[in-house]
Amino acid sequence: MSEDQKNIRVYNTLTRRKEDLVPRTEGAISIYVCGPTVYNHIHIGNARTFLSFDVIRRYLEWRGFDVTFVQNITDVDDKIIARAAEEGRSAEEVAHTYTEAFLDAMRQLGVRRPDVQPRATETIPEMVEMVERLIERGHAYEVDGDVYFAVRSFPEYGKLSRRDIDEMRSGARVEVDERKRDPLDFALWKAAKPGEPYWPSPWGDGRPGWHLECSVMSEKELGASFDIHGGASDLIFPHHENEVAQSEAATGQPFARYWLHGGLLQVNAEKMSKSLGNFMLLREVLADYEPPVVRMLMLQTHYRSPLDFSLDRLDEAKAAYERLATLVRNIRWARGTTPAPIGATDAERDELAAATSATRTRFVAEMDDDFNTAGALGALFELARVANSFISGNTAGLSSPDLIVLADVEEVLVDLLGAFGVTLGEAVTSSYPVEVIELASQLAGYEGTDSDGAVKALLAARSVARSERNWAAADAVRDGLGELGIAIEDTPQGARVSYLPKG
Repeated sequence: MSEDQKNIRVYNTLTRRKEDLVPRTEGAISIYVCGPTVYNHIHIGNARTFLSFDVIRRYLEWRGFDVTFVQNITDVDDKIIARAAEEGRSAEEVAHTYTEAFLDAMRQLGVRRPDVQPRATETIPEMVEMVERLIERGHAYEVDGDVYFAVRSFPEYGKLSRRDIDEMRSGARVEVDERKRDPLDFALWKAAKPGEPYWPSPWGDGRPGWHLECSVMSEKELGASFDIHGGASDLIFPHHENEVAQSEAATGQPFARYWLHGGLLQVNAEKMSKSLGNFMLLREVLADYEPPVVRMLMLQTHYRSPLDFSLDRLDEAKAAYERLATLVRNIRWARGTTPAPIGATDAERDELAAATSATRTRFVAEMDDDFNTAGALGALFELARVANSFISGNTAGLSSPDLIVLADVEEVLVDLLGAFGVTLGEAVTSSYPVEVIELASQLAGYEGTDSDGAVKALLAARSVARSERNWAAADAVRDGLGELGIAIEDTPQGARVSYLPKG
């Protein structure tokens, strides 16, 4: 691990403090993140967790680490079985449908596929083997085909959630069962019930308990001990607490070195729920907003903090994204024009160059401090402010030295946003709306089929109209483009456009 990489600090839920990130293997980091239970389309709150850890993964790779990223899919569970009964289908069919929907939603959002994505139903033999180990070591017991973890057999139970075992009650997903030795004991293996999926085991046909899955899959893919375990904060208890107990009881080794938990999401300042009518599926949001816009909104809040999600905030994020995209678009446009003989002063160029260098430094410092995306974005927008001022302040044009400095600005913005999975390149080179082709046909006699070519034809027609003092024709081009979200700005080097898609 380089000296530079040693500066990264993360907040560890296990210790309740920020710590230096020191991986078990120098230069390499192993990450396990709890994946979805595939019984429905994922909602925007789920998406926030998966996006947060996608950004963490991307940034660590950007910093030069060799990252192994594992995320499971829970494709057998009580909720899947219940949904299958509602829909009159098998649990396997339900799991397949919503697994494909999840993978498609992640592709749309730009969340990269894990290096390994194990599924619960493909890891049953390993789960049975871990339960056998726990029974042999005195940490689990069987009752009528069910197997329970004996919580009091693990003295450190409660160390992750900071709960006193004597004050605890049975948590979420822990069924009250008089056959248990202790109400806190949780199911490792559930005996088969009529109509439910099942697999053979030494205790009879059945299926794994929910908590068992992640312990087994993380051990199989990353070993008994690994670097980072992630998930949403509502998983700390009981899910992650139970993972710690069963994994360390089965292996005798420490489990994850660092526990990272993302904050929960609210909609319009209220907890998201179907009863409140504010339950938003990711696919519904992506139908109206581009993936980079959704990412920008979520990046504006630190991953550990609660996020207030609303359509108004999405619109603000869309405008913020377009500010950066428009700046890069304008820089690329300027670099394609003939340089002016005289442009900015040396002092102005030096100021912009210093701001560009400082942006990269600040970005790294913010992200090294527990992945503070909000602070890192602030650095990018400050650079955009300085660069826009530089461009607008040189109304006589931009010289070759000016364009060199601006090229550095473009490179920094594209590179640093790329570390977030936000691609500006697509935004500044993508085609204009197809409606512009018909407009160009009407106003400029354009016969092509390319929207970019249509915009160029319209600008050329407007230029001719202006030279002939045909203001009505020139205004028709301007107004027609404006209706499509394409604004024209006249500069000493010619007309340039900026595009803000509607909706």
